[in-house]
Amino acid sequence: MAAMAALASYGSENSSDGGGSSDGDHPDPSPGALAHLQPLDAASSLALALNSAPDVAVKEDVETGIHLDPLQKEVMFNPSYETMFAPEFGPVNPFKTQQMAAPRNMLSGFAEPAHINDFRFEEQRRTFHTYGYALDPTLDHVDVPAGESYIGSVEDAEKNQGLTVFESGKKKTEKRKKLKESDPANIEGFQGPWAKYIDEKDVAKPSEEEQKELDEIIAKRQKKGKQEDEKPAEEKTILHLKDMYDYQGRSYLHVPQDIGVNLRSAQPPEKCYLPKKQMHVWSGHTKGVSAIRLFPASGHLLLSCSMDCKIKLWEVYNDRRCLRTFIGHSKAVRDVCFNNDGKQFLSAAYDRYLKLWDSETGKCLAKFSNRKVPYCVKFNPDEDKQNLFVAGMSDKKIVQWDIRSGEIVQEYDRHLGAVNTITFVDENRRFVSTSDDKSLRVWEWDIPVDFKYIAEPSMHSMPAVTLSPNGKWLACQSMDNQILIFGAQNRFRLNKKKIFKGHMVAGYACQVDFSPDMSYVASGDADGKLNIWDWKTTKLYSRIKAHDKVCISAIWHPHETSKVITCGWDGQIKLWD
Repeated sequence: MAAMAALASYGSENSSDGGGSSDGDHPDPSPGALAHLQPLDAASSLALALNSAPDVAVKEDVETGIHLDPLQKEVMFNPSYETMFAPEFGPVNPFKTQQMAAPRNMLSGFAEPAHINDFRFEEQRRTFHTYGYALDPTLDHVDVPAGESYIGSVEDAEKNQGLTVFESGKKKTEKRKKLKESDPANIEGFQGPWAKYIDEKDVAKPSEEEQKELDEIIAKRQKKGKQEDEKPAEEKTILHLKDMYDYQGRSYLHVPQDIGVNLRSAQPPEKCYLPKKQMHVWSGHTKGVSAIRLFPASGHLLLSCSMDCKIKLWEVYNDRRCLRTFIGHSKAVRDVCFNNDGKQFLSAAYDRYLKLWDSETGKCLAKFSNRKVPYCVKFNPDEDKQNLFVAGMSDKKIVQWDIRSGEIVQEYDRHLGAVNTITFVDENRRFVSTSDDKSLRVWEWDIPVDFKYIAEPSMHSMPAVTLSPNGKWLACQSMDNQILIFGAQNRFRLNKKKIFKGHMVAGYACQVDFSPDMSYVASGDADGKLNIWDWKTTKLYSRIKAHDKVCISAIWHPHETSKVITCGWDGQIKLWD
């Protein structure tokens, strides 16, 4: 109360100090003016009541309009333009380009529907495609001067007077004149409707400028051709032995006789057994091995060719050393083949060359090429035809060469795909070839027409074929993960009872082989395993993990009961027993 009185007196003092001029300038404050400073009456304080839920401005009232989800595809009311194109709330994506952030109804932006006749649109599109000009679609073409109403090549538009593709130009009034001689009595000179035009040229000779251009193009092509004509790689050989000949003057081609097996016998072993464990690893190739071949008849040496462009000769017995390396191809070597006595062998590589080597000295005796990649090569096994060999090529032909002349003497051109294998059957009078065209063809030697063609809709390509030791059966590795057996004597019929399955080979030409006594069939597979089946029951008897990569070939030693040699794309050759 004291404070209130003090405030009131402070107001009155102020007014009295005003220099005497307070005559009615500031009237006394009315009682209502100070009411807020007065203490409240007990009676009036009871009349006040608190509103615990006052009216608050709701979010919808503050924000104008309804928000549309920009991803919404269907709207159940009629939204205004502002609603549809209102900015999106939320953090802005800083990585969006201006074009990406703009409203779009197609990948490249916002396309508004334009009312244009389909025919008119197509007409202008084709005109632009053909002549390089079209009417400018952004203009109304009523009041626009002719030069400005086109887009594209305006000069052409003016020159053609804006003709579209559907409007033909001026009619040619003059017809070309023909030479006339329509009198049938003139037997020699009568021409009738076949007469030539007066201005007709018989020989189309290029003008000087065109001739220059043509000469340049031809010169360029010849240059290119020269570069592609790679020179055959230099032939080298490395002997890995101290001495070429032993104390008796024998080279490594001499068949050893001190190993407990008669390698000179013509009889196969009586009974064969399954190989169980790894006996030896020949390593020396730096890339995958593509094929291995045993020395003919005796099998005391092993020839291997590899994707490192080298060919190596190994011992199968005694120390199992690498005897010689043959270097002479510039690309991966695909196939090798000994002749009958083993003194020479052929190699086929992706550098498009076939080379004939001397097994003993390592010399390259001859080179053959028809500028196509050879996929397989085989000597004719007849003693009197040791100078002839055949090669299956990438251009669908089987080519026969004569070593003496170096000439191609025959071409067997009937396959529809690259030739994968060649196998001699029927006492070497015939040979069987398989190809990427999924067929098997049988040929008489030196007759370039196949006398038997085997192709079924269900057949797959068969990139590896082996003749059985008794000469009665052909084992073909089929690309549908099975080994098919065809009779090899006259009918070449598929033996439906003998189908060997259970391995994965699709995509790889894994070589198949028989045990010498015909009791087992062996093959590698894509997982690097060696699979061995029983010939009689076609049951899978044994599966050994042989290589880290594809096991591309498995061969059974012809004089041993249980020795199998495998090679793989891991660069190793392994002996199993």
